[in-house]
Amino acid sequence: MAARDYGQYGGVTQALELVGERWALLIVRDLLVGPRRYGELAAGLPRIPSNILAARLKELQAAHVIRRVPHSRVIVYELTPYGRELEPVVLALGAWGLKALGDPRSEQVITPDSMTIDLRAAFRPLVAATLRATAYGARVGASDLLIRVDGATLDVTRQDAPLDRAGIDLAFTVDAGIHRLISGDLTPGLAIATGAIEVLHGSGALLDRFASTFHLAA
Repeated sequence: MAARDYGQYGGVTQALELVGERWALLIVRDLLVGPRRYGELAAGLPRIPSNILAARLKELQAAHVIRRVPHSRVIVYELTPYGRELEPVVLALGAWGLKALGDPRSEQVITPDSMTIDLRAAFRPLVAATLRATAYGARVGASDLLIRVDGATLDVTRQDAPLDRAGIDLAFTVDAGIHRLISGDLTPGLAIATGAIEVLHGSGALLDRFASTFHLAA
């Protein structure tokens, strides 16, 4: 399968022919978070035309990057082992892009899956290993992310029901402000003072720990 033929023989060329079409890597990004039904993929990529989504899914299946599998009486798409090998590539690309991220345009949104991958891209396991285990709650639109950091281990899970804040050390809203914090454009104190990040539960002082755990070096 090669929807695009660059006329060159090589690894980078082959990779781009497999996943270089528009939207393909974003589908891979969302499937790195977990298996998704067709409708869930469409909802997470609100601007993708339905015919393009269908075409990309067929192309990625033909390339053995993803597969369709039954799950709880429905069909979901998931990455194959070959597709999961793209994880470090996607995370590295995300970290690289975060460094150049400016203010969002009015039509741009943050989805739970995109935020999950951005957090994984910015995670600093060597720093986290020196800090106390911490549970964060991040409100992303109508969903919450439970972010657990325990030593060098990061676990981010989506919660469609409100989080039980009894087990959360710090909960806050997520919008463009969190990206500015991760990229180092905002200090934790300034992020709270300017309203870029709204603390919903816990001590705002813990945002310093969060900023140490998730940060991109210049």
